[in-house]
Amino acid sequence: MTSTYAVLSEGLEKRFGKGDTAVHAVRGLDLAVREGTVCGLLGPNGAGKTTAVRLLTTLLRPDAGTARVAGHDITAQPHEVRRRIGVTGQYASVDGELSGRENLRLFARLLRAPREDADALLERFGLVEAAERPARTYSGGMRRRLDLAASLLTRPAVLFLDEPTTGLDPHSRNAMWDAVRDLAREGTTVVLTTQYLDEADRLADDVVLIDEGRAAHSGTPAELKAQIGHYAEVVVADPDERALHAAAVVLDQLTGARPELDRARQAVGVVVLDPTVTLPRVVRELDAAGVPLADVTLRPPTLDEAFLRLTTSRPEGVPA
Repeated sequence: MTSTYAVLSEGLEKRFGKGDTAVHAVRGLDLAVREGTVCGLLGPNGAGKTTAVRLLTTLLRPDAGTARVAGHDITAQPHEVRRRIGVTGQYASVDGELSGRENLRLFARLLRAPREDADALLERFGLVEAAERPARTYSGGMRRRLDLAASLLTRPAVLFLDEPTTGLDPHSRNAMWDAVRDLAREGTTVVLTTQYLDEADRLADDVVLIDEGRAAHSGTPAELKAQIGHYAEVVVADPDERALHAAAVVLDQLTGARPELDRARQAVGVVVLDPTVTLPRVVRELDAAGVPLADVTLRPPTLDEAFLRLTTSRPEGVPA
């Protein structure tokens, strides 16, 4: 276990229940989160993300494996781990009847943090003007910022954020993103779980795709996207579905991959792994097949597309 990692787990396991009905939520999870970085934990519903975070924050005890957070063993030294982490859940935990200032001062007293830190955090997160108002009158974004401020009172070495921008409007999301970036720049390690893959793409230094309780893939967002090559999309100019299927046949023959049809947009897309499949070649083949074209693009994939390709648990109807 090296000190350059704020979170390091090896073979972490957790089961719920016994016998044939037992659920193996986490099975051999290996993680290595570098100090002072933002790590995005992504995965399909039921992949084990929440259980993994509960294990790392000492809310659950592992059945097997080891993990160290902020230099301390989660099983042998849970109190030391808790002293060095902050946790912000999906839903704000502040008291709606107390003002913003009262909430933070209450948390400061419970956590034995300086009262001055509570007031400083109100200013840092732009809550001074609303500091004397009951938290129940705050917008969703303000409540999330207040909740994040409370989790920083202990000046944690590692901050766990679970779906921090769920339900927020674009302005509030951007404000939260700025706060997360600032924390990482100041040296705090941030472990982020999110369903918004564009959020992970913009914030995370590294991404871990958790699938079926394991770390299936890891790397920077760019590295994960590079694993699935490029993405070709053709929009046909003819509303006749035969034109759409003709384009799909051409793309299938060029790439050997199964195209995805979007009938609402009259579009067909496919992953391209072969570097010889260039945009001019795609256009020539479509033209030779007599496909009427409205648009043709060949671009790097989004993190959403990489996620769907690299994880096995997919919603019904999503191609393998």
